[in-house]
Amino acid sequence: MKKIRTTCPYCGTGCTLYLKVRDGKVVGVLPDEKGPGQGRLCIKGWSAHEFIHHPNRLTKPLIRDKNGEFKETDWNTALALIAEKLSKIKKEFGPDAIGVFGSAKATNEENFLIMKFARAVIGTNNVDHCARLCHASTVVGLAGVFGSGAMTNSIDELENAEAIFVIGSNTTEQHPLIGTRILRAVRKGAKLIVADPRFIDLAHFATIYMSQKPGTDVALINGMMNVIISEKLHDEEFVKTRTENFEAMKNVVEKYTPEYVEKITTIPAEKIREAARLYAKAEKAAIVYSMGITQHTTGVDNVVSTANLAMLTGNLGKESVGVNPLRGQNNVQGACDVGALPNVFSGYQRVDMDDLRKKFEDAWGVKLPPKPGLTIVEMINAAGDKIKAIYMMGENPMISDPDINHVKEQLEKLDFLVCQDIFLSETAQLADVVLPAASYAEKDGTYTSTERRVQRIRKAVDPPGEAKADWEIIQDVAKRMGYNGMNYASPKEIMDEIAKLTPSYGGIQYDRIEETGLQWPCPNREHPGSKFLHKDKFTRGLGLFTAVEFVPPAEQPDEEYPFILTTGRLLYQFHTGTMTRRSPTLETQAPEGFVELNPKDAQRLGIKDSDKVKVKSRRGEITIKAKVIERVQPSIVFIPFHFAETAANKLTIAALDPKAKIPELKVCAVRLEKL
Repeated sequence: MKKIRTTCPYCGTGCTLYLKVRDGKVVGVLPDEKGPGQGRLCIKGWSAHEFIHHPNRLTKPLIRDKNGEFKETDWNTALALIAEKLSKIKKEFGPDAIGVFGSAKATNEENFLIMKFARAVIGTNNVDHCARLCHASTVVGLAGVFGSGAMTNSIDELENAEAIFVIGSNTTEQHPLIGTRILRAVRKGAKLIVADPRFIDLAHFATIYMSQKPGTDVALINGMMNVIISEKLHDEEFVKTRTENFEAMKNVVEKYTPEYVEKITTIPAEKIREAARLYAKAEKAAIVYSMGITQHTTGVDNVVSTANLAMLTGNLGKESVGVNPLRGQNNVQGACDVGALPNVFSGYQRVDMDDLRKKFEDAWGVKLPPKPGLTIVEMINAAGDKIKAIYMMGENPMISDPDINHVKEQLEKLDFLVCQDIFLSETAQLADVVLPAASYAEKDGTYTSTERRVQRIRKAVDPPGEAKADWEIIQDVAKRMGYNGMNYASPKEIMDEIAKLTPSYGGIQYDRIEETGLQWPCPNREHPGSKFLHKDKFTRGLGLFTAVEFVPPAEQPDEEYPFILTTGRLLYQFHTGTMTRRSPTLETQAPEGFVELNPKDAQRLGIKDSDKVKVKSRRGEITIKAKVIERVQPSIVFIPFHFAETAANKLTIAALDPKAKIPELKVCAVRLEKL
């Protein structure tokens, strides 16, 4: 038996674990005491080996024949076809007719290469990944107000906070080992404030629980700040010396009295006052949020509102405070860091700034495009028109994107679609060429966790059949297309290039991250990494207060569609289910989707628990089992989005935040019909 230390492939907590290997197979998992999990794993971590050797793994390249059927082929034939098709489209329609999708499931090194492939080989900035669907609002919002779009503090620090405000995060299900830190803080005496439309498990431990109407987070936070300012509970010294634009923000929140906010959010005015006082009076107060506030047409407004609240009370630049977005996937932070985004290179260096672009041009030996590219949603909307081909690494928009009936329709308009994945996902089933990729257990590389910690993953076993690591595949395609700037012998060499070109990763090399990893910014080899950000000054200098007005969601309930649908995740499943639904332990615990509805609504509609119901929106409909439960408020329903056969995203709306271009996955209007 061998034990290989690596990092969990599921959420962004970054728990490290050991893969138990016998006779070339991963047969089990053990927790690692040194990592963020502190010797513990959630049930997904304990099951992280179960999909690795699944019989449905892709083992050979597939090409769709003239009859529309997939046929196995060799790598030479598949790569030659890809190079030929992409080169032809580039020549005929220009480089911007091609889109490239990176992946939050792939390593830093692989996402760096996919963005280099898009920019240096294809010649386009049309490169994006699923951060667009989860935390694009965080990157845009926090970068604007602080200068850095990442978690300000570290996971461990939550245990010593005196107050924790959790909004839009079902932490114990989405990030269980971070949830345990919050519960430990409560046991030590911390006051917990939870704001969520559903009565999530954390609400049982909350000092104050607020159930806001979905899409009203800005109004709620403005109301809390109104109380804090009017009762002079804000940190006047911090506001004066560390921030700017306070008066503009103050003038806007003046009208958001608790009574006014109650009419918008349905939260009792006195409860808003209690929450504001509790948060403001704590010496160390932390904000924790996730996709419950980012996946909105006002996602950026929601994020900057949390920043306003933290700055107002001086809860930044020290331990156990801060604004702490919890990233949903294992490497969504890293994929952003290394530039798998349409407007920035690695380290969030803008493509439209001449001096920064020249640095990459000199390193890569080619001229690079200066105009920011299209996002994931924009590329799909442009499919068959401006976009003729998409090269997709480890993404599954046929489950993860909003309005997936429209997504399917658009993908089928493409002249050419390449999918690179470990399974034949719902999206890969539409591809012209499918390339078999290695899983996390079959390659080396790094992930960056939600707390900015760069950690190693290590090869434990060989990939099945002829599958290859994503970085090897990208390099092979680049060479076939005539580019000679990708000649890496290992992921270590790619990380060395990332460090050379990326100031925040400048001191991150493999020999320094063998044990516990390093947290960026880490500008040089002598730097120990950064536990928390903005100690003496913000990355942008002064923190920027932003005046934000409440704007309602894009789609409101009406007589025809009277319910608000909100979507989310379950403890036992993950994202589009590509891995967890092939894990027997997890699939047994949560094998099917359901719609939660309040008992009052169920009684009015004649629906009983476990009845089959039809849920309809203006975009599609699904048939799904009813779960009658009081955790949701009347006129609100909840559906987990993991399940292809009851795909919640057939219903959701593709309305976008104007700044982050993130879709409003958390609010749309639906109706229910009993079958």
